[in-house]
Amino acid sequence: MDEEENGKVAAAASATTVGGAPEIPKKSLFRYNSPLVQVGLIGVVCFCCPGMFNALSGMGGGGQVDPTAANNALTALYTTFAVFGIMGGGIYNILGPHMTLFASCSTYGLYAGSFLYYNHYQHQAFAVVAGGLLGIGAGLLWAAQGAIMTSYPPHDRRGTYISMFWCIFNMGGVIGGLLPFVLNFHRTKAASVNDATYIGFMVFMAVGMIISLGILHPSRVIRDDGSSCTSIKYSSVSTEVVEILKLFLNWKMLLMVPASWASNFFYSYQFNNVNGVLFNLRTRGLNNVLYWGAEMIGSVFVGYLMDFSFKSRRARGLLGISVVALLGTAIWGGGLAKQLGYSRHHEPEVKLDFKDSEFAGPFVLYFSYGLLDAMFQSMVYWVIGALADNSEVLSRIWISSNTVILLL
Repeated sequence: MDEEENGKVAAAASATTVGGAPEIPKKSLFRYNSPLVQVGLIGVVCFCCPGMFNALSGMGGGGQVDPTAANNALTALYTTFAVFGIMGGGIYNILGPHMTLFASCSTYGLYAGSFLYYNHYQHQAFAVVAGGLLGIGAGLLWAAQGAIMTSYPPHDRRGTYISMFWCIFNMGGVIGGLLPFVLNFHRTKAASVNDATYIGFMVFMAVGMIISLGILHPSRVIRDDGSSCTSIKYSSVSTEVVEILKLFLNWKMLLMVPASWASNFFYSYQFNNVNGVLFNLRTRGLNNVLYWGAEMIGSVFVGYLMDFSFKSRRARGLLGISVVALLGTAIWGGGLAKQLGYSRHHEPEVKLDFKDSEFAGPFVLYFSYGLLDAMFQSMVYWVIGALADNSEVLSRIWISSNTVILLL
């Protein structure tokens, strides 16, 4: 019996039963307690909150002419994220998705509001404090999101569900990129975005905070075969501390360290030193639309490879890793070639507009960065999801992996 068959047997054993047999839910494409609907909801929450945050960050310097405030805010953000990232999985297991997601989503709107304040008063203290609070919120949100994404889907369709989530989530970056592009289209000489841009981000983030209340506890989510995603009812602080610390002695989790090293750190470089340095304000917004659109394409492609390319799950995993490795080497090689032409001490004197003839080459590179990011992240989601089937365990694995990312 292979890994996939073992997973199906375990799922059947954990199912809600009636007279010893799994209770099969009524067939419905949009059954509210189905993994499909719940993964879709967490995708919408991430569309509204981290998706809009990505669009805001992707403009370079938080949409400001001077990136100092944004850089300091991000430093505070990742400092607190590293601390609360360790505790995020445990907090999720204790509080459940409602409290965890609602509290975390509230910090995103505060962060966007801090740059609206900065637009008028040029005082960065508010932005730095908001960044620190967002780090706490992000640690909680990604713990909850990781547990949901890796444990709710059926065992043989994880790649498909991950790509669906990634498309919904990154649509936030697409819409978020349209905001500065449309609202600042005629401001070709402007350096900082207008107030309406930040207000638009805040509205979306508030909507995401409300929608987060619709996410069900994993024990209430039933797959089509009648199996429950987990049987956990509650946890305790002491249990979570011990179980999270044990993960750092788990050889499977330690094998994820190279993937952690390769993830997320490049965002500051791509947003600030590629998009922010090479392009003018309105073109940065357009680039973000297409960057996050590329993420959607990349996630669908990898989802297909991981679910449908071969019958063996091992073969699918090896193929996905190989494809991502080859494309990653080629794209970052192109990035190195472009970077050799400028530095932070010798930036290009003229920023490119999308109407310029020289726009195509740098844009293709930036687009490829987005494509690769989604392919890599989706592949990592799939691998982590293959390590366990229980959301209690996966929430700890996922947030511990994120913590390694931040510490590195």
